[in-house]
Amino acid sequence: MNLWEIARLAKVSTATVSRAINHVSTVDPQLAKRVWKIVDEVGYYPNTHARALVSGKSRIFGLVVSEITNPFFPEIVQTFEELAVQNDYEVLLTSTVHDTKRIKSSVRRMIEQRVDGIAILTFGMEECLFGDLRIRKVPLVFVDVGPDAASVSNIRIDYLNGIRLAVRHLADLCHTRISFVAGPAMVKSALARKEAFTKSMAEIGLEVVPELIVPGDHTINGGMRAIRELMSLRERPTAVLCSNDVMAIGVLREAFEIGVRIPDELSVVGFDNIKLSEFVTPPLTTVELSQTDLARIAFRALMKATAQQSESDRGIEYQLTTTLILRRSTAPAR
Repeated sequence: MNLWEIARLAKVSTATVSRAINHVSTVDPQLAKRVWKIVDEVGYYPNTHARALVSGKSRIFGLVVSEITNPFFPEIVQTFEELAVQNDYEVLLTSTVHDTKRIKSSVRRMIEQRVDGIAILTFGMEECLFGDLRIRKVPLVFVDVGPDAASVSNIRIDYLNGIRLAVRHLADLCHTRISFVAGPAMVKSALARKEAFTKSMAEIGLEVVPELIVPGDHTINGGMRAIRELMSLRERPTAVLCSNDVMAIGVLREAFEIGVRIPDELSVVGFDNIKLSEFVTPPLTTVELSQTDLARIAFRALMKATAQQSESDRGIEYQLTTTLILRRSTAPAR
């Protein structure tokens, strides 16, 4: 079964079949319906490579995440893929696992597949992905760090709003010794969260005690190490805000082991609002960075970028705010 046979059975031209299969908007809806009826009846599957040669578009989007095993990313992948299916796109997914060689291999694979655009939804090592893709003028979407250049869009996350709400929530509960478990120092989004914390503390006149700023690595083990360090201090904090939920869950886990009662002795706040944060004990108060909204904005940005006629068109800046989700891991200071 081929294009000509489909055209004969549908009693239309091969050009009409081609336009219908490629979802060209100018094709007559009734003719397109007739074409797709025959396609479904005979079980015809278009050759995607041939379609790409004819249309100049592969109808494939690349999606780059940091680690697929990180609970932050599965909802992003699922939402992005759902939108791709709805819009007749395929997704070429890769995770960097913070490996430079793997990043370069992934970029080469996406270039070979002639992807129409790439959403780089990582938090760290984004610069490694930029060079080869920019030269080839592939539309790109970054989180926070994309340069001001043609065909490059950015999703700017308002970390300050959610963290400000979290700090003020703890202050309203009479916490003054508030600790912050930071993320990796080389990750710009982690630095932005730390800066938002210090600014929020200063806004309400609370001192940022250096010994209460603990380095972390956005892993459960990092959270476990952090609480052991904090609980060894002569003057312990009464509350801790973590740079992500995964470390906050590590804090909850280790607190149980060493006999620190949450939230009676220590209030805990996370960041991201991953699905798991609602089901830990106690349910985690956290700053929500909506993974669903992030994926939707990224997909919409790529669709818009691929529809632009000029390769010199500047990318668009999108905004995503954060907010506070109150659960049961925070309580008044003792």
